[in-house]
Amino acid sequence: MHLPLLPLETLRPRWCEPGMHAVLQRDSVMAATPDALAAGVRPGMRRGGALAIAPGVSLHERDVKREQDALQSVALTLLQYTPHVVLDALDGEAGLLMEVGASLRLFGGPRALCRLACDSVMALGFTPRIGMAPTARGAGLLARARSRNARHEGSTIRALKISSLQRCLDALPFELLPAAQAHADLLSGIGCVTLGDLRRLPRAGLQRRCGKQVASELDQAYGDAAELFEWIEAPSVFSKRLELPDRIEHAEGLLFAVRRLLAEMTGWLVARHLAVSRFTLQLEHERGRSAVPPTMLEVALAEAAWREEHLLKLLKERLARLTLAAPAIALRLEAAQLSPLAPASESLFPEPGGTPADYRRLLELLTARLGEQAVMTPAPVADYRPEIRNAWQPATQAQQRQARPDTVESHAERPFWLLAEPVALLVREHRPFYGSPLTLLSGPERIECGWWDDAFAARDYYIGMDADGACYWVCRERFDLEERWFLHGLFA
Repeated sequence: MHLPLLPLETLRPRWCEPGMHAVLQRDSVMAATPDALAAGVRPGMRRGGALAIAPGVSLHERDVKREQDALQSVALTLLQYTPHVVLDALDGEAGLLMEVGASLRLFGGPRALCRLACDSVMALGFTPRIGMAPTARGAGLLARARSRNARHEGSTIRALKISSLQRCLDALPFELLPAAQAHADLLSGIGCVTLGDLRRLPRAGLQRRCGKQVASELDQAYGDAAELFEWIEAPSVFSKRLELPDRIEHAEGLLFAVRRLLAEMTGWLVARHLAVSRFTLQLEHERGRSAVPPTMLEVALAEAAWREEHLLKLLKERLARLTLAAPAIALRLEAAQLSPLAPASESLFPEPGGTPADYRRLLELLTARLGEQAVMTPAPVADYRPEIRNAWQPATQAQQRQARPDTVESHAERPFWLLAEPVALLVREHRPFYGSPLTLLSGPERIECGWWDDAFAARDYYIGMDADGACYWVCRERFDLEERWFLHGLFA
């Protein structure tokens, strides 16, 4: 199956503000918004005629480079549905072709896949016209036919079998075939109206009067001739810049543009079979005398991910806490740290209480909402001194744990809650006192190390219990002439 997207007259940009707008090419109207069409503006109309009929229409010159950039963005986004995407597939027409035969079952069938592709394109700010057929040129003709007659955005014509495709094509005007447009007067003069009429003409006479290109395109559309395409390849790195249509003064106003960049990065990740564990969003501000350095947002994930909705949720939380130093005029999204895309879990039954991936996504969401320093995870260091061993790091940082042989772990009992600084205790009758005299339950755990870094420690640690049964981790210096005790940790 082929799913083409034709963006010149069919993949129209949806302007941010509603109203009458028209695009000019060589001083003639080539596309117009529904409001402009309702006011009488028609494709092919000259500039003066359009202004005379609709004085309030806004005219925009066609920008071919921006069209190509838009097509590249759409193609990169649609790579998440199939690795086989072609730009300008049909005789130089500005359109996209997708080979989706192997993707239908994965995405729930033709109807669901068309809906997903349509939603992805509309999220970029464009309105698609889609055709689906067993042949590429047939799908392109269906999409062009829909673009002429469709009244609703995102409408689709699907012909899933060759027989149904042939019936649909037989009823279409022959002018939809690009090679036949140059011979429209000749073909109309002999009574040819539809593609079915064109196909029933004697082939030898048709080739002699119109050339071989018309017959070739006709055979390709009906499935009687082979079609060859060169699929696009995703770039090796992802770094995409997007200019904003206006100065944005509030961070939450950037969400539409951010979603567009994330959709492109999602397609790129799927095409490269990668997942992102750290990416950056750069907010560019106005230049000139009052230039402000770009604002950098770095998002680190506890687990590499690639799904757009998850990445968008994290950026929403970060943008909600951000105050812009100056209005933003452009965005740049870069995938900074990547890893191979992990295969899906092969477990038959779901894990109770959620999967490890669910837990890591929760950590990422809390970090985006509260900040890195508010969500910490233990990162123990291989050292006998508790104040060094009990280290912490941000939950989303993927730092490798230092591994070194440690004989303390096998037998020592240490509290989870370690005080930042030991608290000096009273001593009564040669016993440490903390609310009540402490009874020493176990110990000592003797520590004597640190001579290599000028932080020598020689202590004896004990577990002490007060009159209420609460347990504390207490210690005393071995070479201290005075009998001093310290509280260093609390047991649950």
